[in-house]
Amino acid sequence: MHSQPSESYVHNQTKHEQPNQSPDTAVKKFLLAFNCVLMSIGNCGGPLILRLYFIHGGNRVWLSSWLLTGGWPIILLPLVISYFQRLRTSAAGTTTELIFIKPRLFFASAVIGLLTGLDNYLYAYGVARLPVSTSSLIIASQLAFTAGFAFLLVKQRFTSYSVNAVVLLTLGGAILALHSSGDRPAGESNKEYIAGFLMTVGASVLYGFVLPLIELTYKKAKQNLTYTLVLETQFVISLFATILCTIGMLINNDFQAIPREGTEFGLGKTNYYVILALSTVVWQCFFVGAVGVIFYSSSLFSGVVIALLLPATEILAVIFFRENFQAEKGVSLALNLWGFVSYFYGEFKQSSKKKLQLPRTQGSAIQIPNV
Repeated sequence: MHSQPSESYVHNQTKHEQPNQSPDTAVKKFLLAFNCVLMSIGNCGGPLILRLYFIHGGNRVWLSSWLLTGGWPIILLPLVISYFQRLRTSAAGTTTELIFIKPRLFFASAVIGLLTGLDNYLYAYGVARLPVSTSSLIIASQLAFTAGFAFLLVKQRFTSYSVNAVVLLTLGGAILALHSSGDRPAGESNKEYIAGFLMTVGASVLYGFVLPLIELTYKKAKQNLTYTLVLETQFVISLFATILCTIGMLINNDFQAIPREGTEFGLGKTNYYVILALSTVVWQCFFVGAVGVIFYSSSLFSGVVIALLLPATEILAVIFFRENFQAEKGVSLALNLWGFVSYFYGEFKQSSKKKLQLPRTQGSAIQIPNV
């Protein structure tokens, strides 16, 4: 999901930066790249690990949805490091704030967290019923929904190239729907497969809404945005998403079923718990990376990065799980790649155009937020 960076961020107010500002620009690009790497780890590894859980005997959808955000305590580590760094560098006699997030942003993040928890359930249900290669292609259509909601919520600007990319990605998902049951796993009814397909589409729509909503939340926060504040926001989002999934687990008696499921797991009890733990870590990388990419760029760019990783996920699913790769998937993948090329070519042209305009414009100071 990709596009022009939002003007709502303090450090993104650099439409006419001067060439002598390259060190600060380099820092911003490094942090953006770092968050893209985090997203890549979660986006490629998360679905594979989750599918591994279901293939070898796991069947608790609420538990698997809990795993997507259950790694929220991991965020405490960078937050603690950031606090001690501020404490060490603060002037003598000054008070170092422990928490930056204010009530307005906290409650907005809590609502987003509940929506994320619901999205976790929809996505986990789909992964339980669909091959990874199929669910990943459906999730790629998320870019179209992200683009639409970004236009409505944050007034995202579009070029002919970004519109073309959205259309191509939407067509890719539509082609899959034309032959939706051709790769139905053995022993699964057509009804279950269709339910998984629809749930995955629902997850794509909902998360396509959540990403621009996060960007809008940053814009309306009425706070000085720093990366530490972004981590605090993601901490709250993951916490409330996990609370919702925990309630679902309690209602569904998942906690009582975990010991029995571990004993009967196809790869053994130890590997069962390793898979659960690893899943929480990998998925937290994805969510932290996603909010970081939105912070340093835009919600649309976040969507494009997610979709761009589709080929890697497809190939890994075919290699590790020996999933079928029918002609429909090949056409869908080709349309997706065409869409990515179109989008990035448009971004390249826009960037080149801005560079040509720099000598004729007056630059403004760039501000990279402290952590």
